[in-house]
Formats: sequence, structure tokens, C-alpha cells
Amino acid sequence: MSIERLQILAEEPSMEVALRSLLPKMLGDLPFDLITFQGKPDLLKKLPERLRGYAKWLPSTWRILILVDRDDDDCHELKRRLEQLAKEAGLVTRSADRKNWNVVNRLAIEELEAWYFGDWEAVREAYPKAGATITSKKRYRDPDRIKGGTKEAFERVMQRAGYFIGGLRQTEAAQSIARHMVPERNRAKSFQVLRETLEELIVR
Repeated sequence: MSIERLQILAEEPSMEVALRSLLPKMLGDLPFDLITFQGKPDLLKKLPERLRGYAKWLPSTWRILILVDRDDDDCHELKRRLEQLAKEAGLVTRSADRKNWNVVNRLAIEELEAWYFGDWEAVREAYPKAGATITSKKRYRDPDRIKGGTKEAFERVMQRAGYFIGGLRQTEAAQSIARHMVPERNRAKSFQVLRETLEELIVR
């Protein structure tokens, strides 16, 4: 069955800004709607009602992608919670049925900034003074396993290069970096899981 439209629920504005640049690179001509919340607590609070609403009218050719940061949550517990909310709303998740699903849940591990470390070339195109060898250092080599907060790590690296001295402006960084990102080269596993899921949609 051909998929005709994708509904994307994102937790906050900087993720929305990044996705508006990235999704056309991965979805081609597939139309999508992007709904943004005011952070993960807001998304999780409103998600049950929104999913119940979708269950009443969602066409069989539409799919829903829920995308949240793991932050400090246990990734398995967070994923289980999202899966349960979809099930309670009467929707089928990709984890439950890989062929006939309505909803897929994806986590950015740990935060959106992990994806920047995964495509450092894009960071340097946006911010040329950023160190060229940052991601060859052990602490940054695996973008999804950076300790101490990915956002904080990215902010420190950028401040040492002379950027965001007053603090990381997340929406500005997302806009500047995402337009240079090449999905196929991103080394963050969480990003590649997302990319592979989206590829499934456009080849079905």
C-alpha cells in the first residue's frame, strides 16, 4: 500500500526547525505535517487525547511518527510508555506489526544535539571555527553515548570555538546546521534508525 501522508509529532521548536530542513531530504515528495509541543512533558501530557483523535479518522494510507528526546529517561521505559499510549488509543505501532502499523515511536538519544555530533561536517559548514577533529576524540566518537548531556557537551565545544558565548541558542543552531546535514553520513545510530524508518515509507 502506498503511503500518502505523514503526521509528525515533535517535542519542541528546535527539533521542528531541524526536521523542516531534514525531512524533505529523506521523504522526497511525500507530504508531511509537523506538530510541535512545548517540550517533552507537554507532548506526553497531550499525546493520549491526540492519539485517540487520530484513531477516529486517520486514513489507512497515513502514518504517525512520534519523535522525542530521551534526555535522562530510561530509553526502554520511555519507548514502552509511548507504545502503550498508542495501544490504549486503538492504534497499531510498528513494533507490534511491522507491516500494518499506524504509529512509529523514535527517540533522539540523548538529545537533538547528538545528531550534530553525528554529522560534524554539517556543523563545520555552519560554524567554520568549530574544531575539525572533535569527533575523533573518544568522548565524542559515539554521538548517542556522550556523557554528561549532549546539549551541554555541544555547547562547551562551540563556546571553545567562539560561538554561543552567552549560551546555546538551540533554534538558531538547528536552523544553521540542519540545512547542511546529509542524512546518509550521520553517524548517530538514533538518526539512522529514523532514516531507515522513513525510507520504508517511501518505498512501500
